[in-house]
Amino acid sequence: MDIGGLSEFERQRRRLFALAYRMLGSASEAEDAVQEVYLRWDGADRAEIRSAEAWLTTVLVNQCRSWLDSARARRETYVGEWLPEPVRTGDGELGPLESAQQRESVSLAFLALLERLTPTERAVFVLREAFGYTHREIADMLRLSEANSQQLYRRAGQRVRDERPRFDATPERVRELLDRFLFAARSGDVTALERMFATDIVARADGGGKVTAARRPIAGANRVARYLTGLLDRDISELEFSVEEVNGALALVVRVTGVVLVVAAFDVSGDLVHAVRLILNPDKLDYFARTDKTSR
Repeated sequence: MDIGGLSEFERQRRRLFALAYRMLGSASEAEDAVQEVYLRWDGADRAEIRSAEAWLTTVLVNQCRSWLDSARARRETYVGEWLPEPVRTGDGELGPLESAQQRESVSLAFLALLERLTPTERAVFVLREAFGYTHREIADMLRLSEANSQQLYRRAGQRVRDERPRFDATPERVRELLDRFLFAARSGDVTALERMFATDIVARADGGGKVTAARRPIAGANRVARYLTGLLDRDISELEFSVEEVNGALALVVRVTGVVLVVAAFDVSGDLVHAVRLILNPDKLDYFARTDKTSR
């Protein structure tokens, strides 16, 4: 590839990854998608390309649409709960996250909601909601009419609106709550944990059949408290706990001798935790671990 073409692609790489990740909910698959687009860009006649951004975005989003069809088939046979892969976001990995809406748009809770959409609905919604493309531009990319793009966007919004997460706690409040959570979990204080949880709290764990994890959601403050203390029931000196920014919010990261064991995301509203998502599948933690090694 000529130097100019390579430089142009590298300028777009992070944005392409952020788009692919929102489309696929998988950091590892997003990397593969970006690499595939790179190969197509390398072989393209760029003299015929008027806008590199539009060309690259179009190729990527349509590739992700086709990949989502096969991904859905795989997820139907997935062992236990399927959750998106965690991505650290403190260094802008997923683009600007300056507003509450931008942070919510990359939360594990919201990415899980996007799984309800068809691949085309998801493409329209992500392009419009997260990247601000006009319906005319989206229609051109996806080979739709502008009216169809608008209709798909409204439909997608309706399908996720009712359960769209709303995190009204400040980062300071979340950190304080996580510190209390750690103290209670380390000491096995189920009662203290219960007081931090909403009565209808739900915990979901993604072990993928690779590690021991609950295969169905666990509901209720007492049951979730007991499950979490049981999950951490090992020699506490083996475990290393830290609070880090993951998918736009503070999350708990658990390591054993430096190896990432669990990433736990919390939905916090007011003074209570309303949901917990635990990613334990080593395959789901691979990208996080790789970026971990370069940042620690």
